[in-house]
Amino acid sequence: MRAGLPIALPGMRVGLLGGSFDPAHEGHVHITEMALRRFRLDRVWWLVTPGNPLKAHGPAPLAERIAQARRIVHDPHVEITGIEAQLGTRMTRDTLAALQGLYPRVRFVWLMGADNMVQFDRWDSWREIAARVPIGVIARPGWRMPARFSRAARMLWRDRQPETQAGQLADMVPPAWALINVPLNKQSSSAIRKRLQRTKT
Repeated sequence: MRAGLPIALPGMRVGLLGGSFDPAHEGHVHITEMALRRFRLDRVWWLVTPGNPLKAHGPAPLAERIAQARRIVHDPHVEITGIEAQLGTRMTRDTLAALQGLYPRVRFVWLMGADNMVQFDRWDSWREIAARVPIGVIARPGWRMPARFSRAARMLWRDRQPETQAGQLADMVPPAWALINVPLNKQSSSAIRKRLQRTKT
């Protein structure tokens, strides 16, 4: 095991929530709590992405985003990580392959908001991602119905599990996915960034 990576025992159910978290906010905390409960996970790891250094207006520095996330997360079952920077991966497919090699007996579940499910078919190697791990989709304001009828959802319709089986998702052989309806939290990182920019001008 590489130094600095999270500890996970064989058989543990670990949800992976990737994103820039720029900044992390209570909406992220909310969907994490819902995922822990509804998918019956032992842990959720936030994978704070390094960001694209070629973008002129990229995210805040990784260490800053990780530190800010740790200030708002108080659940010991949630670990804030910079795994992709540590592993040197950028694509979700490569990150999952590396984690499954490092933790061969951990039951990973990829977590995403319903808004991401809508454009999941545009992700690089999205079918390979779906074939590697079960996917837990969490409802977000205005995105529940679009997620249900998205191109990826239609192409994976045979693999969709009823919401009543969400607690068994981690034990299922992929491809398998479930969408859970949860109380909605309207916070978003982009809205927070816009408010911060307005206060600076």
